Amino acid sequence: MSPPDGTSPAPSAATSDAAGTGSRPPASSDPAVGLEFGDAEHVLRVEPWGADSVRVRSARHRVRDDLPGALSAPPAAVAAELGVGPHGSRILTVGRLRVELSPQGHLRFARTQDGTELLRESVGHFAWPGPRTFTPAGEGRYQLDQRFAAYDGEQFFGLGQHSHGRLDHKHMVIDLVQRNGEVTIPFTLSSRGYGLLWNLPAVGRVELAANQTRWVADAADQIDYWITTAPTPAGIMANYADATGHAPVLPEWALGLWQSRLRYRTQEELLGVAREHRRRGLPLSVIAVDFFHWPHLGDWRFDAADWPDPAGMVAELASMGVRPLVSVWPSVSVVSENYCPMRDERLLLGTEHGQPFQHVFPDSQVGDKPLPVVFYDPTDERARDYIWSRIKRNYYDLGFRLWWLDACEPEMYPEQFGNLRYAAGPGRAVANLYPREHVRGFFEHMRAEGEDVPVSLVRSAWSGSQAYGAALWSGDIPATFEALAAQVRAGLSAGLSGIPWWTTDIGGFHGGDPDDPDYRELLIRWFQFAVFCPLLRMHGHREPRDAFPAGRSGGPNELWSYGQEAYRILTRQLRLRQDLRAYLHRQMVSAADCGAPVIRPLFFDFPDDPAAWTVEDQFLCGPDLLISPVTRLGERRRQVYLPAGAEWRAAATGNDHDGGRTTTADAPLECLPVFVRRGSTLDVRFPG
Repeated sequence: MSPPDGTSPAPSAATSDAAGTGSRPPASSDPAVGLEFGDAEHVLRVEPWGADSVRVRSARHRVRDDLPGALSAPPAAVAAELGVGPHGSRILTVGRLRVELSPQGHLRFARTQDGTELLRESVGHFAWPGPRTFTPAGEGRYQLDQRFAAYDGEQFFGLGQHSHGRLDHKHMVIDLVQRNGEVTIPFTLSSRGYGLLWNLPAVGRVELAANQTRWVADAADQIDYWITTAPTPAGIMANYADATGHAPVLPEWALGLWQSRLRYRTQEELLGVAREHRRRGLPLSVIAVDFFHWPHLGDWRFDAADWPDPAGMVAELASMGVRPLVSVWPSVSVVSENYCPMRDERLLLGTEHGQPFQHVFPDSQVGDKPLPVVFYDPTDERARDYIWSRIKRNYYDLGFRLWWLDACEPEMYPEQFGNLRYAAGPGRAVANLYPREHVRGFFEHMRAEGEDVPVSLVRSAWSGSQAYGAALWSGDIPATFEALAAQVRAGLSAGLSGIPWWTTDIGGFHGGDPDDPDYRELLIRWFQFAVFCPLLRMHGHREPRDAFPAGRSGGPNELWSYGQEAYRILTRQLRLRQDLRAYLHRQMVSAADCGAPVIRPLFFDFPDDPAAWTVEDQFLCGPDLLISPVTRLGERRRQVYLPAGAEWRAAATGNDHDGGRTTTADAPLECLPVFVRRGSTLDVRFPG
């Protein structure tokens, strides 16, 4: 990898294996190999943790092995060597990664091959604070600060999914907290050739400043982070997947169209939309049963008045090759039939002070009045079992197999992490675990029922969610071109955070008038972008939008809802998606095998091209397709950078182009600029 920050180049990727990870060293016969340090203030432990990787933990008194995180299972042993360096330093070498521990207890990470510095800890002051600080935060826990040096030109990628509209997070402060549309996954891939996982589910922040990088946990027991290196970004992602869990292979059926809007009010309305797709000859894979299909929030069952025969609905959809997606929220209203049993069995989130409620939400059975709700505790295995018992009886046994885990941050206003008590610990220390443990419960119970690859659509995730069949979507976002541009970066960031299954609300969520020509253009451009994303999903709260409690629905959002010209373009794009499904499925296999994101920045496949590290508004779909989204109203031509190291063919014209240069490409409303890598065996007819 030749990052653009001036560090020395890594060994050529040609010497490594197909995943960019190189050969794996033999297992160590001594599992106790590692570095330790202690003084009056704290203790430190550094140990091998997978190929070319180490785990670093530091605590005031003793390092614990029983705390929640993403590295719960120790990896297979790897070869490691201990040595002595200059000035009394000690050295731990794990494959390509060398860790140096100074006599003062400071760490430096370097490449084994040539000693090039990847990262080093830094101090706040020559006297105090040092690189690691522990400030008492009550209950025997600490506010933790971990400081690292800043480097000119360093870029940071990943860190979950955010709406700020940037791919490179350098010079930003990122809150480590789960919110609607803001997904915290504390893993970053650096342009200097390393990946770092902040292995704490605590609420906090990361500051990627010009003078220092600092990770902060508001309340936790100990510092815990994992660092890895590899010759390529692909190798770093492979190591990360090995450490936190590999995604399954997304089933082929999931690559088709997912149809949704806010909302289909009744069983008959939903079936009517599916029948219309069949009548028009439009392929459809999934259709959504959204919120308010229940009597009360937290009942986890159908309201028989509007959904009289769910099993019959499933059967009719199956005859059309369509799977129903049913919305399951983690919140429980005080009037739900499950509230009292779950409260009495202590399966709900607890509070340290005041009433045990975290939000309010309308209830259609009591005049649309907002009622107090509380969230169940997915860090408690008993609570996960209880939820599944209701899901199985009321959905699974009727034929449902696909779950929409909405609002799973969980969404609460105001945020009150200091007042929450989980089975896993205090809210400030463990709150970011919520979405991962929630999807884990569904995945494990589905597997126990004999399901091969459970799939759940989720609005939030944490490190390791990918291993539990989490298909992340980007939350409730605006219906604007600016939001579309931000979604390109958000999807690439999610992939570089280890989440290969990703999607977005085509056209945005908040608003959008199907009769507005400008909005129709936005929807077309968004759909064209989504054709190359892992999941293709129509959703949104379209105009006319009634007041939320009264209407609980929105305008039409089917392909035929946007006029004849848009319908013609959208159906051609849908046919293109069908033609791409075999290619996309191969990328899903690669994602499962070695952690490679399906959509990824140009530098992922072309790390030796410095210009590829600066492009944020294009992406690769697998190794062979270069996609240039159109994110401005009225834009019909745009600049496209073609990475060096390959030759490219314009999909629309068939013209060949050399890599390493920028070209001006036509971008008619009918299609995006797409380029195919020379030598690809992809046999797809692209609209032109």
